[in-house]
Amino acid sequence: MIVRPRPHWLRMLFVWRGSVLPDILPQLLGTTAFAILVTVLHGRLFEWKIPLNFVPFSLIGLTLAIFLGFRNGTSYARYWEARTLWGSVLNETRALVRQALTLADAPADVPLLTVRLIAFVHALRHQLRGTDPSADLERLLSAEDRARLQAARFKPAMLLLMAGEWLRDRRQRGAIEPALVPAMETPLGRLTDALGGCERIASTPIPFTYAVIIHRTIYLYCVLLPFGLVDAIGPMTPVIVAFIAYTFFALEALGAELEEPFGIQPNDLALEAMSAMIESTLREMIGEPQPVVVAQPDRFILR
Repeated sequence: MIVRPRPHWLRMLFVWRGSVLPDILPQLLGTTAFAILVTVLHGRLFEWKIPLNFVPFSLIGLTLAIFLGFRNGTSYARYWEARTLWGSVLNETRALVRQALTLADAPADVPLLTVRLIAFVHALRHQLRGTDPSADLERLLSAEDRARLQAARFKPAMLLLMAGEWLRDRRQRGAIEPALVPAMETPLGRLTDALGGCERIASTPIPFTYAVIIHRTIYLYCVLLPFGLVDAIGPMTPVIVAFIAYTFFALEALGAELEEPFGIQPNDLALEAMSAMIESTLREMIGEPQPVVVAQPDRFILR
C-alpha cells in the first residue's frame, strides 16, 4: 500500500509507482498503435470503408462508464470493509490485553495471552495471503503452542481458541472473577467476527461474469473507436483513443486490484505494517521492548 503526501499537481501527472499504468501499458500501446494504423488507412480495411461515426460510441461509452462505476464502487466497498475489519482487530486485541492487565489478579500471566494475540494477527495475515506463517509463529510462540498449531488448518481460529483457554484457566484458578468473564469474552467474540469477515472477503470474489463483460466491452469499444472518430477528427484520432483507452483500462485494472484487498499489489492493504503496529502496541502495553519491524518497500511506501 502506498501512503504519502499528495504531490504537486504537476508531479501528479507523472506519478508512475502506485498508478495502474505499468499494468495497462502494453494494451494501451497496442490500442494506440492500432488507432494510428486506422488513421493512416483512413478507416479502410482491405479497400472497404467501415461506416462508423461517434454516435453509437457516445451511447455505449455512457453505459460502460456506469457499469465501471458500479464495479469499482463494489470493489472499494470490499476494500474498505477489509480495512474496517483490521481496525477492529487492533481495537479488540488492545481491549483484551487491557482487561487482562486491569481485571485479572495475576498480571504476570498476561504476556502469554499477548503473544497468542500477536500470533493471531500474523497468522491471519498469512492465511489471507496464502503464505507460510512458520517464521512468525516460531518467533512468538512456545514449542508446545507451535506443536499444537502445526496440524491446524485454520491457525488464526486455533489461536483464538488458545486465547479463550487462557481466560478459562485463569477463571478456574480464581485469578479472574466469574462475573468478569463475559466482559473479556466480548473482545474474543469480535475477533472471531473479524476473522470470519476477512475469510468471507478473501474467499468470495465479485462474480467472474462482471469481469468478463467489462473486459470484452472495453476492448471492443477501444478497437472500434478509431473507425468512428477518424472521419471527424482525422490525425487527432490516436490521441483521443489513447486518452479514452487509458481511462477505461485504468478503471478496469483498479477495480480488479481493489477487489482483492489482502494482496501484495501497491494499492492493497499494508498488512505487514498493520501487523507490526498491532504487535508494537500490545508489547508496549505489557512493558516489553517493541520490535523494530521494517515493512517491505514494495508493499508499504511512506514518502
